[in-house]
Amino acid sequence: MSRTALIYDCEFATAPGAPQRFWCGPLDPDPVVFQIGAVRLSLDPPFDALARFEVLIRPMGRDGAPMQLHPLNATLTGVSDDRLAREAVPLAEALDRFAAFAGEDRIWAWGKDEFNLMAISCYVAGIAPPIPATRFGNAPELFLEAGVPLDVIHSLRSNTMLDHFGLTLPDARGHDALGDARMVAEVLRHLMQEGRLDPMRLCAPLHGSDT
Repeated sequence: MSRTALIYDCEFATAPGAPQRFWCGPLDPDPVVFQIGAVRLSLDPPFDALARFEVLIRPMGRDGAPMQLHPLNATLTGVSDDRLAREAVPLAEALDRFAAFAGEDRIWAWGKDEFNLMAISCYVAGIAPPIPATRFGNAPELFLEAGVPLDVIHSLRSNTMLDHFGLTLPDARGHDALGDARMVAEVLRHLMQEGRLDPMRLCAPLHGSDT
């Protein structure tokens, strides 16, 4: 069994008010992914972050045409249109890179980002998801097992949770996929160091099987 786990985050297309409308407004974009960030976390003390991953994705609409992101996306994430033009790759290539980086690790996010990352983005692009749903886990479940009260978990956000636990990562930017992944990984590291979270829980089968 792997002695590492993957903590990831993704950023996906949005517009002012779109989350409150569940992306149903007439001008709201399909919430397809344009950035993935991840950290490989050791499950052996001191539970260090061993490697980082980041990739930008060229956002495409369901008509196959390039998607022009609302400026709010750059404001939130720091990912500019110029940077996307220079660095972004097609979704299939980005997901293949992510799958290769993940290897056999369990893959955790603060929430169920795999729906935007795989289900929505791959459906819009007309490609098959390269990683099955059984590989993904919801990190709030780990916080609950570590004794964090449910009402507290509901109030936490990946980009602000460090403050709640008295932790800092000065060079990690909130609403940046890699930055948010690093913040969640740091809190999980803290919970494991305190003995509140069993490290093997991060690599145990998620749904009763290893398939």
